Amino acid sequence: MKHLLVIGIGAGNPDYITMQAVKALNRVDVFFLMDKGQRKHKLIDLRREICERYITQPTYRFVEAHSPERERGDVDYAISVDELNRARQQTFERLINDELADGQCGGFLVWGDPALYDSTVRILQAILAAGTCVFDFDVIPGITSVQALAAQHKVPLNAIGRSVEITTGRRLAAGQASEADSLVVMLDAEDAYQRVADRQTEIFWGAYLGTPDEILLSGRLADVADEIERVRKAARAQHGWIMDTYLLRKP
Repeated sequence: MKHLLVIGIGAGNPDYITMQAVKALNRVDVFFLMDKGQRKHKLIDLRREICERYITQPTYRFVEAHSPERERGDVDYAISVDELNRARQQTFERLINDELADGQCGGFLVWGDPALYDSTVRILQAILAAGTCVFDFDVIPGITSVQALAAQHKVPLNAIGRSVEITTGRRLAAGQASEADSLVVMLDAEDAYQRVADRQTEIFWGAYLGTPDEILLSGRLADVADEIERVRKAARAQHGWIMDTYLLRKP
């Protein structure tokens, strides 16, 4: 039987690796790395660094594969995500069938935590349901950018006894109504915080959390929203990509 480990590696800092993840890393024979292009090669480099740092007997090997990209532009978002995951499913099936021998352990190193805005677990379940591969798998949780954001800003996510909601920039930009006092926003490509009506709302924003490129800004939207937008655009231009997360807190 082939075995797979879906390992959460945290939000960018190799020190975020848990002891459970370290033990899991040392079980893997083949690590599958999804290459998202030269601009995002730092994401591959970090995965290699983590393995070099924590694996005590380096008998493993890496297998890289091109990561399919979601179609953007004037397309239906849900349909484009379904098509992306089908393409990734085909890639995963090929890797598991061709690169992993029976009795070996394969590893997927997932940024942050596999349970939060990542489709690796969903794709593996779809492969098993389709019957195209036979394997079992375990999931090892990791520190998310949400946790890293709160830690770096030295704030709790929630007000005492109140709720926290995690959503996407796309939903916030579309006018999502939320009753939560604290709203965590991820995957924002549209500077959706600029559309929040109450400009006294506090924002705690962070990009490249846990990495040497980390940027942190906070304050009332009325005071810092334009600065965040400026810094965000400059960082994207410099690095070619950006990963950012922010917490909105009602006054």
